[in-house]
Amino acid sequence: MRARLALQVSGVAYEHCEVALKAKPVEMLAVSPKGTVPVLCLDSGEVLEQSLDIIYWALAQKDPNGWLPVYPQAKAKADALIAGNDGEFKANLDRYKYPQRFGLSHGLKHRDLGSAWLNELDAQLQTAAYLSGERWGLADACLAPFVRQFARTERAWFDAQPWVHLSKWLVAFETSDAFAAVMQKHPLWVSQQA
Repeated sequence: MRARLALQVSGVAYEHCEVALKAKPVEMLAVSPKGTVPVLCLDSGEVLEQSLDIIYWALAQKDPNGWLPVYPQAKAKADALIAGNDGEFKANLDRYKYPQRFGLSHGLKHRDLGSAWLNELDAQLQTAAYLSGERWGLADACLAPFVRQFARTERAWFDAQPWVHLSKWLVAFETSDAFAAVMQKHPLWVSQQA
């Protein structure tokens, strides 16, 4: 989702191909044998297989909303937030959301561990409207889809937490035009090879 957000905001033209990971098209595997999404095939022949690579590429083409941090301190803060999100928080999110995949009977321990990160985010949002500062930016776009996944795992529990600022930030994301645009359904890509 975060790669799609960056592509959408940059205005870069691209062809969206929705795939069912249980039936990966041969054409996709030919350009990206790792078999996961996202994948962006550039006109140059280069293939970007990581969401952050796609985000930075798209915003390097055009960054009309100023998502990329300009100052070194802001970039260091965004990098730290993204690393924390993509590392420990993502590991806890996966174990909370899909405990059976990790041989767990439930994910409550990992829900609690992930909650510690969300407490930190809520505290940051007490001093600024967004994780990136006074306007939505790179850190917000990179973290929001994962916070949303965490919230959706057990929404009633999430909504009962004292994360006033984080909840407001998440609702603003979920009701934004950018979110609506990237959540539009696309027909599944059907392989042309039998």
